[in-house]
Amino acid sequence: MPISSITTVTVPVADQERALAFYGGVLGFETRTDNPFPMGRWLTVAPKGAETTLLLASWFPDMAPIGGLVVASDDLDALAARLREHGTACEGPTDEPWGRQLLFQDPDGNGFVVSQA
Repeated sequence: MPISSITTVTVPVADQERALAFYGGVLGFETRTDNPFPMGRWLTVAPKGAETTLLLASWFPDMAPIGGLVVASDDLDALAARLREHGTACEGPTDEPWGRQLLFQDPDGNGFVVSQA
């Protein structure tokens, strides 16, 4: 049977509470699950209405940060301003042959590409 969707992407983080403050407080993601787990918390977040969640996992200390996770925004300028207000460095927004984009990293070095939707 073929795969029908991507449900969760694991994002390695050192501190789940700090990660939740960034993803929830800065990016505005909602918490989908926050349950006890043998190695920490099963903590997932996502943009409101999104089907795919991000698992903020602290139990992979040797896992390298992910890079190039592509997400979408309707207002890159507002997102860039919000990131900078909260001390997060970002590149852009820039106009590229394929559209507008913004690059940033979360506090754990996980890299994001934001495309103008």
